[in-house]
Amino acid sequence: MPAPRPWRRLRRALTALSRFLLAIALTYLGLLAVTFFIGRVMPIDPVLAIVGDHAPEHVIARVREEMGLNKPLWQQFWIYLSKVVQGDFGTSVLTSNPVLQDIQRAFPATIELATLGILIGAGIGVPLGVWAAVRRGGLVDQVVRVMGLIGYSVPIFWLGLMGLVLFYAKLGWIGGPGRIDVSYEYTMTRVSGFVLLDAARAGQWDAFANALSHLILPASLLGYFSLAYISRMTRSFMLNELAQEYVVAARAKGLSETRIIWRHALRNAAVPLVTVVTLSYAGLLEGSVLTETVFAWPGLGLYITNSLQNADMNAVLGGTIVVGSVFIGLNLLSDLLYQLLDPRTRNR
Repeated sequence: MPAPRPWRRLRRALTALSRFLLAIALTYLGLLAVTFFIGRVMPIDPVLAIVGDHAPEHVIARVREEMGLNKPLWQQFWIYLSKVVQGDFGTSVLTSNPVLQDIQRAFPATIELATLGILIGAGIGVPLGVWAAVRRGGLVDQVVRVMGLIGYSVPIFWLGLMGLVLFYAKLGWIGGPGRIDVSYEYTMTRVSGFVLLDAARAGQWDAFANALSHLILPASLLGYFSLAYISRMTRSFMLNELAQEYVVAARAKGLSETRIIWRHALRNAAVPLVTVVTLSYAGLLEGSVLTETVFAWPGLGLYITNSLQNADMNAVLGGTIVVGSVFIGLNLLSDLLYQLLDPRTRNR
């Protein structure tokens, strides 16, 4: 006798949930394994980073034993895995703080920078891509394609340096490197770690304006590079939708071109476009290392860079795991949004 329909649905849901959780667990396990073994094969000795190059051999041997680096790699990985599961990424050699504490301090700065960048990139890139598709072959289309080419070709660190020279050193329109002026550094009330949010909640609008003046240029650069990709993909998706039969039928029914483009074609193009914007945001969260270095932005990218230069492998591995977790989380969010926008994928 076949199982009742509600039970079949519940069983399918539990099976899908089990597969989903298993996929996440295996992905994290692979991420941890890759980051750990890459960290171990790099030509950097974390023991020497602690005791120094001129330490006696017996001191080096004792510290190596205390850190468990004299054990086989699989044992080292098991110890590392058991600590990471408990939220223990070790202690940073550079700051002498727990790595997780350093990441909690640095990551809000990166989120603030990347969020404004993606808002600029998506807010301008999507309309430009739609306009370029509608005016295919025209002036707007050519301008969008050239902007995309420049965005892919010009190094972001060069644009950052030129932007600082022009808008900060010459014109004085923006704040310089750093997240906020020193005069506000110790007078602001910090709660969340997001400077703009904390300043607005405390009503410190002078500090808010100062932080925004520091943020606007690096966020605009990141926004431009995401804009180049988003506008190009939007154009491609819209060209595909505008060639579909439902667009021809809508025009035959006498619908306005504006309604066809923005209510029908863009709505269908939004399904794959969500994935593009989400992954672009993830790319900004992990790919802003050069931008943070040029602008001395105290975010996760600069933290990982400084840690790598000082052979602080606990901090490097911890930061890498956080970046990988962001990618996994945003991929999952992208899949959920995909299903919400496209009902056909819900029963797959």
